[in-house]
Amino acid sequence: MNQSLKIDPYGFREYDARWLYNKDINKEGIIDLGKGLGTQIIQHTKKNNPRVIVGQDYRSYSEEIKIALKAGLISTGCFVEDVGLALSPMVYFAQFKLDADAVAMVTASHNENGWTGVKMGIIKGLTHAPEEMQELKNITLNKKFITGNGKEKKIQNFDKIYKEDLTNKNKITKKIKAVVACGNGTAGIFAPEILRGIGCEVIELDCNLDWTFPKYNPNPEDLKMLHEISKSVKNNNADVGFGFDGDGDRVGVIDDTGNEIFSDKIGLLIARNLSKKHQNSKYVVDVKSTGLYASDDVLLKNNCKTIYWKTGHSHIKRKVFDENALAGFEKSGHFFFNKPLGYGYDDGINSAIQVCHLLNNQNKKMSEILKELPTTFQSPTMAPFCKDNEKYEVVEDLVQKFTKIKEDKIKIDNQEIDNIVTVNGIRFSFEDGSWGLIRASSNKPSLVIVTESPTSEQRKINIFKFIDNILQETGKIGEYDQKI
Repeated sequence: MNQSLKIDPYGFREYDARWLYNKDINKEGIIDLGKGLGTQIIQHTKKNNPRVIVGQDYRSYSEEIKIALKAGLISTGCFVEDVGLALSPMVYFAQFKLDADAVAMVTASHNENGWTGVKMGIIKGLTHAPEEMQELKNITLNKKFITGNGKEKKIQNFDKIYKEDLTNKNKITKKIKAVVACGNGTAGIFAPEILRGIGCEVIELDCNLDWTFPKYNPNPEDLKMLHEISKSVKNNNADVGFGFDGDGDRVGVIDDTGNEIFSDKIGLLIARNLSKKHQNSKYVVDVKSTGLYASDDVLLKNNCKTIYWKTGHSHIKRKVFDENALAGFEKSGHFFFNKPLGYGYDDGINSAIQVCHLLNNQNKKMSEILKELPTTFQSPTMAPFCKDNEKYEVVEDLVQKFTKIKEDKIKIDNQEIDNIVTVNGIRFSFEDGSWGLIRASSNKPSLVIVTESPTSEQRKINIFKFIDNILQETGKIGEYDQKI
């Protein structure tokens, strides 16, 4: 065995692979990952030379990681088609457009500098779920590699085809002034051009590529990024603000008054808009999302059904596919539009375009459309540190603890828990529609905490305080990334 090989098993996460480059995985480890993925693709497609679309995000080390990954894929017999600097949705789109057998996108999305990873998939429009990740881990760590004769070719200018596909079918008639923020991530060379192409007036914010991310991570859940967009929207008297993550599969939205709108609320507005034309349709939302979907008048009137499901782009994408839902919405800003609106995968720019259609169709400002929803007080997503090898056990214990709190009718902020959902961690809700969520992060050593109350800001805070006290008692929780 090559003594210098380094590949931390914990990097194989629920639905993608993430490591700190050189600390947790090195170049030899990436080559083995390519061999593992190539072997898996060949076993699933039953082809000796399956065609694999490969692309990379804009980080100082992404190119060298891609080269190592391709070397591994080619050694198994895969025919690699390299689309170059890309967004994850551009790579997913390429699988449909070029009718390829699989995808491998080198990206750490919104993770801090130093992180790398791969988003991969075999079935068109879907990415690896936990079963495929487990299988890939076993093949890679046990070196059960197939050997073959692969090759590679560069696909030139595929970015133009991707941009034209989104631009040509989405023209708007209303002049919408949009702030487009990319946090110096890869979306900077895609989003402004596409949104201008559909007819928006675009004000660019941090759209030049800079892999040091000098201001903040390109992450539409990051409050720093949202505050910057908010300022720019107000200063420029814009109609809407969009913030894209590092690999362009997520978007955050700011209304015309500079208010941050959590993505689950945007999803609900889009679902309402779609439900009028698509009655009896189904929507999938993740457990971090607002409780409003379940009781929404417009959706109920149009006989639409909402399913709360596991957080994670791969889980929601697959559930949308399995349920043949019209769309899926995740609080982190991943939106999925199934046929006839899209190919089922998450594309932050297509999501921003759907918001533009919403504004284009109504003679109202974003803030006015938002006022049509009942008010709720939502926390941001908060992530306290918890070791990768402890986080799932901690959550499992908390499921038991909160189940007992419900059974014993113990009150939290003078309310009893009336419902518990355990498809992903624990989401406990109360009669007034308030709820709290605790789950293990799928791509970082941390937990994820969210609370919401339709009643008051204070109730939202009190539910969080209750959760935090229980977490501190475990002795296994570190610093929060942000806190209310």
